[in-house]
Amino acid sequence: MRIEPGPGQPLISLPRDTPELLLRPVMVRAANMRPGRRVLPHSHEWCQLAYASEGVLAIYTDQGSWVVPPQRAVWIPHGTTHEVYSPHGSKWRAVHLDNEFAHSMPDTCCVISVSTLLKEMLVHAATMPVEYDEEGADGRLMQVLMDQIRSARTVPLHLPMPLDARLRRITECLINDPSEPRGLEELAGEAGASSRTLARLFSKELGMTFRQWRSQCRLMASMERLALDEPVTTVAIDLGYDSPSAFIAMFKRTLGKPPAAYFGGR
Repeated sequence: MRIEPGPGQPLISLPRDTPELLLRPVMVRAANMRPGRRVLPHSHEWCQLAYASEGVLAIYTDQGSWVVPPQRAVWIPHGTTHEVYSPHGSKWRAVHLDNEFAHSMPDTCCVISVSTLLKEMLVHAATMPVEYDEEGADGRLMQVLMDQIRSARTVPLHLPMPLDARLRRITECLINDPSEPRGLEELAGEAGASSRTLARLFSKELGMTFRQWRSQCRLMASMERLALDEPVTTVAIDLGYDSPSAFIAMFKRTLGKPPAAYFGGR
């Protein structure tokens, strides 16, 4: 789900204090991002975990997008070009990890669950000296932090994007208006391809059917709004569901919990 900055909201480059080298196997940086701020496309020679202790983060790469509330974080392998966007402001924590750590982690971006313990460790680690004592208490805490990241479960909060121009016309239409009610056959005319061709492309490029991709698109669109405490009924109707119960069923089927429990952290 691509959330664009509102009128007059600036883009930003990387902060000036972004390290060129990792001084320790794991380092945690903290920054407060104002509403509508975006970190321009960039990559690192190290791995990164992007997390916001408050607010919602959106991460974009060529492969797709990820929108995450405070209970989740995005794993970004080294060398991955990515953007970071904060639609309503956030308290951002960037965990930089050396590439040895990557051997036990996925080789593509993904969302991981952030437990209460991991959240508190991330917040505390951001207050530690950059050159902390690796043999002391700070170093031991960082080792536990890495163990917590390794053991965190992944969460299906990824919206893949196609390369085929015909398919992209369809996906962009749904991203711009997730409540779009038309089916694939009705949308095919706008894409310049038959519904059969488009169905095949959805499966080949995105690993999903049209219905599955649209459901995921609507789920991603709901994340930002639910994280800001918008009523489930309002979100469900705005996204094109016939009833709140239908939306709640989809949400629970995908993420294992209904929205109230998911955002309540229970």
